[in-house]
Amino acid sequence: MADLIKIKQGLNIQMVGQAKEEYGRVSQSALIGFNPESFYGITPKPVAKVGDKVKVGSVLFIDKKNPDLKIVSPVSGELVAINRGERRKILDFVVQNDFKAEQAEIKPINLDGSAEEVKSSLSDAGFLAFFKQRPYDVCIAPTDTPRAIFISAFDKAPLAPNFNFILKDEISNFQAGINAISKIAPVYVGVEKGCAWAASLQNATVTQFEGDYPASNVGVQINKVAPINRGEVVWTIAPQEVAIIGRFVNKGKLDFTKTVAFCGENAATPAYYKVVMGSNVSAIAKANVLEGRNLRYIAGNPLSGTQVSADAWLNPLVSQLTVIPEGDDTHEMFGWIMPGIKKFSLNGSFLSGMLCSCLRNKFKFSFDARLQGGERHMIMSGEYDKVFPMDIYPEFLLKAIISGDIEKMEELGIYEVAPEDFAAAEFVCSSKVELQKIVRQGLDMLRKEMC
Repeated sequence: MADLIKIKQGLNIQMVGQAKEEYGRVSQSALIGFNPESFYGITPKPVAKVGDKVKVGSVLFIDKKNPDLKIVSPVSGELVAINRGERRKILDFVVQNDFKAEQAEIKPINLDGSAEEVKSSLSDAGFLAFFKQRPYDVCIAPTDTPRAIFISAFDKAPLAPNFNFILKDEISNFQAGINAISKIAPVYVGVEKGCAWAASLQNATVTQFEGDYPASNVGVQINKVAPINRGEVVWTIAPQEVAIIGRFVNKGKLDFTKTVAFCGENAATPAYYKVVMGSNVSAIAKANVLEGRNLRYIAGNPLSGTQVSADAWLNPLVSQLTVIPEGDDTHEMFGWIMPGIKKFSLNGSFLSGMLCSCLRNKFKFSFDARLQGGERHMIMSGEYDKVFPMDIYPEFLLKAIISGDIEKMEELGIYEVAPEDFAAAEFVCSSKVELQKIVRQGLDMLRKEMC
């Protein structure tokens, strides 16, 4: 029986537009694109040239500092563009899909090999780009030896996909992926309480978690299971990416197809869609949204996702595409003073916030992208502590980052956190401070100082 950890602090936000547990039909993208910024921490160096014929697994670009960190094509076809912006910054790599799925020659993963042999095979197949590291929440350095590898196999964020549904036909591949990465370091898997298939997992330490968002954040799970100390490195990877590795182990072929939950109030048919990594947002959203309002597309969940355009390339590492009203066409007379029966409130600001928690948790709220207030001075009110379950003082850490005090940042636990760990705190922040942006700046500052 796996250990159970109960998370008391957190936030349960029920939103309109949850994806139905069924698969919708979607036409595969004729163009596939990768934005290097999807792999945070990489400085891209092109390997393929415009006009080159590529296969599934052909290297498109590598990291200048870590050449073993390779991003490969998920389809076969032709590299038709490497678009650049100011100062020749690479914006994206675009591949014309020929729908033939011709495979590049990639040596199989030898599960009986050494850790370095397995790591080399993962590098050749482009799988090392799936991993992130703590500290800094950036792409890994393949030369590092991680203390452990963590996987969070559930998600409690607003409108989050149900990984039990996504993985129900992928358990054998998920297990094979664990078998492979466990050769590199001990694997820890976090699952939701009562997960039926978790008991069958091998070569991993499984922990059950009970609680609201952000209990599903891998950073919270690391903090509760095995906190990071200075000088240590741990890797993290999402469950679908583990299954993709497992497919290669089981079948000997690269298959970069993944399931994306299309959700949100303005999704006409909120459901799950199977697409190739790097597909265009419009492949799912085209003719699948409720028009009539200005819309915001979010790659990821509404709290920690990234705003994208309707014709952008979907971040290959996300499993959720959310579409909600922008809200710039909404006008509420005396909106701040009305009872607010249908407005979410963590405290008693609105009448809905005074309802007993059981009723509030069952009611689905309608949200748009408005902040509904301007940024003010951060007040040490303790409101972050209600939704921040890590053994860290969030307000003190944020102030240390703002002041640029690296020593204090280290003492207060910055090595353990990622911007997404502050998403719930940012949501409830009465001062409307961009906490995730501050944490990202702090991590970048620390990385620049230490590396």
